[in-house]
Amino acid sequence: MIPEYIKSIKLSDFDYHLPDSYIAQEPLNKRDESKLLVYDGESITHCIFKELPELLPPGSQLILNNARVIPARLRFFRSSGARIEVFLLEPMLPHAQMELALRVKSKCVWLCMIGNLKRWKNDEVLSIKLDGENATITLNARIYSREEQLVELSWDADHSFSEILDIAGKTPLPPYIKRDADINDLTSYQTVFAKMDGAVAAPTAGLHFSREIFEKMYAKEIKTSEVTLYVGAGTFAPVTVQYMIDHPMHAEMISVDKETIENLCIDQTRIAVGTTSLRTLESLYWIGVKISRKEADPLTIEQLYPYSFPSPPLSWVESIKIIKEYMNNHGIKNLLAKTAIMIMPGYKFMSVNGLITNFHYPNTTLIMLVAAFTGDNWKDIYKEAIENNYRFLSYGDSSLLWNPRGNPKKQIINIK
Repeated sequence: MIPEYIKSIKLSDFDYHLPDSYIAQEPLNKRDESKLLVYDGESITHCIFKELPELLPPGSQLILNNARVIPARLRFFRSSGARIEVFLLEPMLPHAQMELALRVKSKCVWLCMIGNLKRWKNDEVLSIKLDGENATITLNARIYSREEQLVELSWDADHSFSEILDIAGKTPLPPYIKRDADINDLTSYQTVFAKMDGAVAAPTAGLHFSREIFEKMYAKEIKTSEVTLYVGAGTFAPVTVQYMIDHPMHAEMISVDKETIENLCIDQTRIAVGTTSLRTLESLYWIGVKISRKEADPLTIEQLYPYSFPSPPLSWVESIKIIKEYMNNHGIKNLLAKTAIMIMPGYKFMSVNGLITNFHYPNTTLIMLVAAFTGDNWKDIYKEAIENNYRFLSYGDSSLLWNPRGNPKKQIINIK
């Protein structure tokens, strides 16, 4: 049974006025020089992001999303000169698993967003010429399914699809950045710890971290663990319903290795770097619950699954230890799962004390997650950010938010 209060949560509950001038169009020259708003559960202070190591308790653990952005934007031209833009979302054939899909040679099919689709005829093959090391490569595109916006891509070289994208693709900047991607975005729209190719949007909370920050954190014995959530374009999808329960969340793939599962069993202060890391961690908790209940398809978390329980049935550590045992019993070194979890006010967070995140668009599932984490105080946090000229969204400034029940400095809660 879904609680009645969940059914009554409206899109309009997460509205605020964001002037266009506050949306950052360019990254800072030094990524760790961004502003950092710190909310301790009661009050707000203003810092610079490079001060972060001094703001975290010694011995705490940061969880990072190591997804790497692929150059997912392809531009083709019809013989008439009309531009057709293909924005890759997720692989479909011959592999739906991202790591395998990027190794494919010769031909593949992807779910896409297609700009100017109505000008592209069903039987029309679009081509672009690419400069390979030894010869010119031809990349072809044709509509595989107009209704589902599936595109078949093929090429005439012994290259993996990842290699083709490196030559042909452009950095997939978000739609609210009103400029074309340039060569600088290849590095600035990528975290310094990015490893796993497959995201079509950056886990932007991690963009502020520099090598110097990690060195200072290690000196304070602040540990890091990595998870992977392949950020999809669904993160930019507008919410068009009145009640949030009616919004269909876009499912995303997550990947967590055994070492991280081991680290997550340790009782310590944990801080998620970004909403994607937090969604991954909370999804892990519910995967452990599903395994404990011997449910079918335990590695898929539906968007409203957590709300079918009147209270969390396990502690955090109990759930993660169940996953650890499951991986050992099944010989799994890397847990692959899918999540569409929707985090709304009233949700009880099980995984972390703190969240590092950028400032999000009004009327989105991201601002709703922040509202769930901080309570109604999110309105004061955003009002303070606007009054102090913070930069918003992907290339904007950052915040360190302690859950009102979870700030270890106030010793309000000890997550077990």
